[in-house]
Amino acid sequence: MQIKPTHTILVTGFTPFGGEKINPSWQIVKALPELISGYRVEKLRVPTEFGKSIKVVAIAIDKLKPSIVLCLGQAGGRAHMSVERVAINVDDARTADNAGAQPIDDAIVIDAPAAYFCTLPIKAMVVGMTKKHVQAEVSNSAGTFVCNHLIFGVLHHIAVKQYPIRAGFMHVPFLDSQIVGRNDVPSMPLLAMIDGTKAAIIAAIKHREDIKSIGGAHH
Repeated sequence: MQIKPTHTILVTGFTPFGGEKINPSWQIVKALPELISGYRVEKLRVPTEFGKSIKVVAIAIDKLKPSIVLCLGQAGGRAHMSVERVAINVDDARTADNAGAQPIDDAIVIDAPAAYFCTLPIKAMVVGMTKKHVQAEVSNSAGTFVCNHLIFGVLHHIAVKQYPIRAGFMHVPFLDSQIVGRNDVPSMPLLAMIDGTKAAIIAAIKHREDIKSIGGAHH
């Protein structure tokens, strides 16, 4: 039976990993307002674990019936807020997750498609953030760690359940406080990332179809 989405947006962020004490994705999520453009914002903290991340978000999706799911994750080393275009069906972990798991060349879901395109208006979101003077870009790789694992699992769950829900993922840089003493590592102030995320959500609400805007990459 087809569900009717509610005027709800589910926004998720991760627990810290890789020796960091905080994760900017969750710092952003918990600072978001409770209401954006008339949509209730539901916030969820997700474990940085291959085994649990999809399950936790899938349960929330089934319960909340949101119109939009936006997952955020840390991408240390990136200078922009990066709206992901695609999730691929592979786990290939350079390091272990918080539960010690380190899958290598494993399918996330056996017999599932090789990839899913995210269904949020990625270019409209980038333009919305840029208009708020927040550095933003389209990204064509969400990596092969827990971030990609989660958004692939979310998109697959939505596809299997045939939910009329749009979903996507956005990587965010380190916070300024995370790079003290590391002048060669890019970062972004928390307030800028909060503003950028709000602008991205507003664009996702406004644009059911994406806009035509240059956002590709040569490599």
